[in-house]
Amino acid sequence: MAKRHLEIMDTTLRDGEQTSGVSFSASEKLTLAKLLLDELKVDRIEVASARVSEGELDAVKQITKWAKSQKYIDRIEVLTFVDGGVSLEWMKKAGAKVQNLLTKGSLNHLTHQLKKTPRQHFNAIEKVIKQARKQRIETNVYLEDWSNGMRNSKEYVFEYLDFLATQPVKRVLLPDTLGVITYQETFDFLSEIIERYPKIHFDFHGHNDYDLGVANIMEAVKAGAHGLHLTVNGMGERAGNAPMASAIAVINDFLSEVKINVNEKSLFKVSKVVSAFTGISIPSNKPIVGDSVFTQTAGIHADGDSKNNLYFSNLMPERFGRKRKYALGKMSGKANIQKNLQELGLTLNDDDLKKVTARIIELGDKKERVTKDDLPYIISDVLDTDYQQEVFVKSYVLTHAKGLQPSTTLSLEIKGKIFEENASGDGQYDAFMNALRKIYKSQKIELPVLVDYAVRIPPGSNSDALCETIITWELNGKELISRGLDSDQTVSAIKATEKMLNII
Repeated sequence: MAKRHLEIMDTTLRDGEQTSGVSFSASEKLTLAKLLLDELKVDRIEVASARVSEGELDAVKQITKWAKSQKYIDRIEVLTFVDGGVSLEWMKKAGAKVQNLLTKGSLNHLTHQLKKTPRQHFNAIEKVIKQARKQRIETNVYLEDWSNGMRNSKEYVFEYLDFLATQPVKRVLLPDTLGVITYQETFDFLSEIIERYPKIHFDFHGHNDYDLGVANIMEAVKAGAHGLHLTVNGMGERAGNAPMASAIAVINDFLSEVKINVNEKSLFKVSKVVSAFTGISIPSNKPIVGDSVFTQTAGIHADGDSKNNLYFSNLMPERFGRKRKYALGKMSGKANIQKNLQELGLTLNDDDLKKVTARIIELGDKKERVTKDDLPYIISDVLDTDYQQEVFVKSYVLTHAKGLQPSTTLSLEIKGKIFEENASGDGQYDAFMNALRKIYKSQKIELPVLVDYAVRIPPGSNSDALCETIITWELNGKELISRGLDSDQTVSAIKATEKMLNII
């Protein structure tokens, strides 16, 4: 049996823009419209609400101009209102050809917000549809608060749908406006409606207030819905709308009775662009598009992946243009590290691998995340320890205050004996070195001269990245190099200095 086509309508640019603090510029809207239709390949996009602002009008003009050049104009939709044709005039100026007319889908909203009878409301809607037809504007109709309408005033919903069945309407859009229904209700309500009105195209528009958005779209499709409304990153008012990425993965993997046009490989890219435009970061554990959702952390999982892909599922990262990663941290085992070494083209013998694993676990206890890019620095740090340690930097206090010289109090152990000194300097590390010199001078031990100081941070790292400090010293005409590694630059320099003290 041939699969039925399921339309995907993206409403990130309209309903998603109702996310608190979000407002797209005209150029951002045009960029996203192109991405959504050309790359993600959704069937339709809802781009604005009529009458909102001059900026909104300009944005829609730019989108419709581009859409006409690409023959996409019938895929661009605008939310309109029952306002005697004012919204239609706005649409005419904007160049849009499809209106999504907002009407009342529950008797509660109709009675208390509009204070009208059903017949008065239907008559006003009929006039708007006639006006739209004269202007060659296609009409879809939203039944606002439809889910509560089905719960509490089903007779009104059916009376309204009986009326709409007589109108030249292309689609009827059924929103769970407040995100309140369960998946069972979604299935039951839509099944009843679709069976009763087999010739009408019904879209389901789900919100996520109980985190049931994806479950509800699943049941809507099972009930026979012809289209779904989704937003990138689940943007929208309050808890947002049903999220695009999760919904698409669920449809492709669990709803074999339908087919969709959406290009999975573009989901991650579009998600990142929307995040950049809105300034709203994507939670790292957000399904499909979160930074860590294709990262194995536990060593046992990495080991299992090496043995017949034991921890793989249908959600393969390559489907979404991504790659599996293996986290480095306190949960790491040798298998995690081996996976990262393979990616970097590096090999270690068993003894060195054990040392590097122990070091990563130690760092993981202090730092939330160690990255693959940190690994060469860690290897260099661990393998550069071929000496008997007799000097220990036991503790130190580093102070830095505006208008005052930095100072350091240092406690140092040399061959089991503890020494303490305090000194100031031009910076925290300089103060540390001055305190160290005092200790060594008191013991009549010559210290090397620092001749070069370099700091390296892995490319693309954040402010908490590991940094490697490489210090070149000179003593009696000979040079030696020591390295230190830490997420704090001053601490990494102190560690490099401690290594030098043991080497000499």
